[in-house]
Amino acid sequence: MTSILNTVDTSHEDLIHDAALDYYGLKLATCSSDRSVKIFDAQKNQKTLIEDLRKHEGPVWQVSWAHPMFGNYLASCSYDKKVIVWKEMSSNKWTPFYIYQGHESSVNTVSWAPCEFGLVFACGSSDGCISIVSLSGDGNWIARKIDNAHPTGCTSLNWAPAFPSDDQNESVFSAKRIVSGGCDNIVKIWREDQSGQWVLDQNLQGHTDWVRDVAWSQNIIHNKTNIASCSQSGKVIIWSCDLSDTTNGALSIWKSKVLHEFNTVAWHVSWSLTSNMLAVSTGDNKVTIWKEDHLGKYECINDDKLGN
Repeated sequence: MTSILNTVDTSHEDLIHDAALDYYGLKLATCSSDRSVKIFDAQKNQKTLIEDLRKHEGPVWQVSWAHPMFGNYLASCSYDKKVIVWKEMSSNKWTPFYIYQGHESSVNTVSWAPCEFGLVFACGSSDGCISIVSLSGDGNWIARKIDNAHPTGCTSLNWAPAFPSDDQNESVFSAKRIVSGGCDNIVKIWREDQSGQWVLDQNLQGHTDWVRDVAWSQNIIHNKTNIASCSQSGKVIIWSCDLSDTTNGALSIWKSKVLHEFNTVAWHVSWSLTSNMLAVSTGDNKVTIWKEDHLGKYECINDDKLGN
């Protein structure tokens, strides 16, 4: 497989912790230990800086774009215990729209929900808690907490896609779900019940060190959904569930396979839109891409080193 590698000079003054393209791939957001969030025009080979956002008071760990049906929103989370929701108020002019300060320690991860559920984000913190924060119809933000989700710290989380409900009405979706990983070495699946409370669906145990990232595939293939997780030890696991195997609304039967065990930390996992390819970034400055064949076997199809 031949790959084309484009680099972006962000001019960040310290380590870059995350980079994310918006829904259409037109804008690129980056964040860094220099306490800044930067937005670039990604439409040209020469990426142009649009905004340099500096409201955080500590390293910024992650950025996440909301679905554009709500407008242009970007969330960022930081060591300063805050999540800032930025909004593009006019062309290329961004401002803080909302600041969430519901955690007692570093907020390590933030992720927007599927657009079917409204303007909702989830964030996880070193205080062990997960917050689900939604914008109500009257313009107020409402937060719900999962206390002690990962008692020693939450490192990562991601939303499940909006599964169709059992009543066959395509406009009705099943419960909201989140997958999270933490310093307890466990991958956990959470579900919002009918009362609006978040309950634990499943503990997925297979890692022997901190779970560094989790990713829920956004495309359902043959009624199957997948989660990828990676850890400090370098192990990457694929968890699979048949959507017909549910118990009282819970996705109860998960099967696991070890994709690979790297000789260094595995930092990040990311599914393709088709959900049959997975990218893994590791501590040796490499990104590997794995593709699933028709038999369910994953093969490494590319192995790129980034930077020097």
